[in-house]
Amino acid sequence: MLSREDNELLTRVGRKTPMGKLMRQFWIPACLSSELEADGPQMRLMLLGEKLIAFRDTAGRVGIMDHLCPHRLASLFLGRNEDHGIRCAYHGWKFDV
Repeated sequence: MLSREDNELLTRVGRKTPMGKLMRQFWIPACLSSELEADGPQMRLMLLGEKLIAFRDTAGRVGIMDHLCPHRLASLFLGRNEDHGIRCAYHGWKFDV
């Protein structure tokens, strides 16, 4: 039987937890590449407790990033996937993969 402390150590996967730091060193399957189409809709993902979006740009490259725009924290899920990047709907900043 695990102690409470050991259970917390092994099951918490936040950014600053020991297991979260360990898990972020390895590849984690997120979605099928075939689910993303060029300049198509974004896909919401949740990996290790983090909200992310996945998209495929005009050139066919796949991008996975935080779902919030760093400027005003608007959701990039509501943005437009266009012309080699994803554009924030709030202020128009565009991010590539």
